[in-house]
Amino acid sequence: MSTVHRVRALRLTEGGELLSAPGGYAVAVSGSRITAIGPYEQVRAEAGEHARVRAWDGVLTPGRYEPEAAAYLEATYHPDPREAAEFGTEPLTGTALAAVEMTDTRWGHSARRGVQRLLAAGTTALSGPFARAAVRTAVERSGIRVLPPGLRPRALAVSGPADFAVFADDGAALVTVLDGRLVFRRR
Repeated sequence: MSTVHRVRALRLTEGGELLSAPGGYAVAVSGSRITAIGPYEQVRAEAGEHARVRAWDGVLTPGRYEPEAAAYLEATYHPDPREAAEFGTEPLTGTALAAVEMTDTRWGHSARRGVQRLLAAGTTALSGPFARAAVRTAVERSGIRVLPPGLRPRALAVSGPADFAVFADDGAALVTVLDGRLVFRRR
């Protein structure tokens, strides 16, 4: 079944022209691919009567790209909420990180929480490589795309991967989609 993501406006590239139309814009997704992009009424007609429609009050764009992901996930500890009394809730680096006994298991859990933060920020691609096996495994399991350094995600296009985010007026991500799957939704 297809899903139509209806939004106020759309950008095909990061920082590209803002496209809007009366009734909004939309992106149709089937499986892991984009099947249509355009004004909502046109995309809705192409997707068919059985398509699910999700409406978001924001601007749909290619997701964010995080070029510093290796440092963010391998040199930063993302505390478990249950450790808030001991470590707080913000990521730890430098001397604060040195105070934490980091095992492979702890690195893996930290990386999983770090990836969740990236997805919540609208990130759909990041740069590797990752030296720590536990971090690499957490990244691979998340489904987030790992690009070679310097390679940026492509523009949104029909037949391209359904990787995108919808951002509110305040710049916060409302939703993040990877391979057509909703992986983050702001409450």
